[in-house]
Amino acid sequence: MNQLLVNLYWITLLAVIASSASGVLKAGFKKFDLFGVIIIAITTGLGGGSLRDLLLSREVFWVIDQVFFIASLSSAIFMFIAARIFAIPQKLFLIMDAAGLATFGIAGTLVAIMMGIPPLLASFMGVLTGAMGGILRDVLCGESPTVFNSQLYATVLWLGSLLFIVLLNLSQNIVFSATIAGFCMFIVRLLAVYFDLSLPKFRFKKAPE
Repeated sequence: MNQLLVNLYWITLLAVIASSASGVLKAGFKKFDLFGVIIIAITTGLGGGSLRDLLLSREVFWVIDQVFFIASLSSAIFMFIAARIFAIPQKLFLIMDAAGLATFGIAGTLVAIMMGIPPLLASFMGVLTGAMGGILRDVLCGESPTVFNSQLYATVLWLGSLLFIVLLNLSQNIVFSATIAGFCMFIVRLLAVYFDLSLPKFRFKKAPE
């Protein structure tokens, strides 16, 4: 159990840093000031995990360990300064968003597994953890949430979380399972964006005239 907690800690920390960075870039496209950028970054980096913990009646992870809050804040300030010094391509947002998606998907699923949640529900906790921060980010930026209309966003997240559970049950090796599942989510998400792959969208059948 101690090794699980250590792995969860570092996976979550990486997820917070990557997701917060994606929040900064999205806020930067909107030309928010420093305070606005920080709020968007913290909401993106900590929002999904907060919802997960509340649903699982668990102490909110960044409240009991301020390292996660500090990591989110530091990521925000670093990216804010870096963007004023270097030319940051817009594609970096997609890369950081995909990285945060994958790592938070693994972290959310692992937390649920450690609490004895059934596999299907545990995988959905991975979806909530990975997607909710991005939903809050987009809403605060005045946009339609990416998760609802983007290329295989939540689909990749859910399938990757399920893959993580399968690999973990087969190998009993959390580092191997998290690495493979997380890498698959990251790559498939970027490929989906590159090739513009998405699920069919809802539409009403036209009534005969």
